[in-house]
Amino acid sequence: MNLSIRRRRELRPDLVRIASWIEPGSRVLDLGCGDGSLLAHLQEHKRIVGVGVELNDECVIASIRKDVHVIQQNLEEGLALFDDQQFDTVVLSQTFQSMHHTEHILREMIRVAKHIIVSFPNFGYWPHGWSILRGRMPVTGEMPYQWYDTPNIHLCTLRDFEDLASDFSLRVTHLAAFKDGHEVKFLRSWRSTLAVYRLESPMAAGRQG
Repeated sequence: MNLSIRRRRELRPDLVRIASWIEPGSRVLDLGCGDGSLLAHLQEHKRIVGVGVELNDECVIASIRKDVHVIQQNLEEGLALFDDQQFDTVVLSQTFQSMHHTEHILREMIRVAKHIIVSFPNFGYWPHGWSILRGRMPVTGEMPYQWYDTPNIHLCTLRDFEDLASDFSLRVTHLAAFKDGHEVKFLRSWRSTLAVYRLESPMAAGRQG
């Protein structure tokens, strides 16, 4: 099988959508890049200049094997390695909810890039409310952990995130929502388990004005 076809098939649907929002030839920073699949895909299909940040040893090795430039670092320490507006797009995929200092990482993302892409589990998914009514914390595909061992410490709904984005003067330009790998377009706040946002930083908007 052709390598590019195999990589495309290996890419999660939410990452495929993220890739569609990134301009060819742009500069991309992927925070918590995992095994480097997204950046490898973007390098091959959109000729981007990419950098990943990842802490896990195995993921760092996997990224290097995909010819992805990766820096091993804890995101909680911030992005001091990078200059203001060094990138066109910064991505934080399914990691936002596990950050201890949510506002700090968001400020740093605004500082280093014109556009921000964030994805996170949607706590507003309607069966979650049913689980809580039954006296249990919800466990789903995007939140597969028990309450005592979960890395997800800052759960939110779509509206919660949009309120936070507004507080930071971020403008939502694109939104996609998923359940079981399929895109949800109707009643997304209730029916999706994963939300993906593309936002424009106030710095980028100011330059265009």
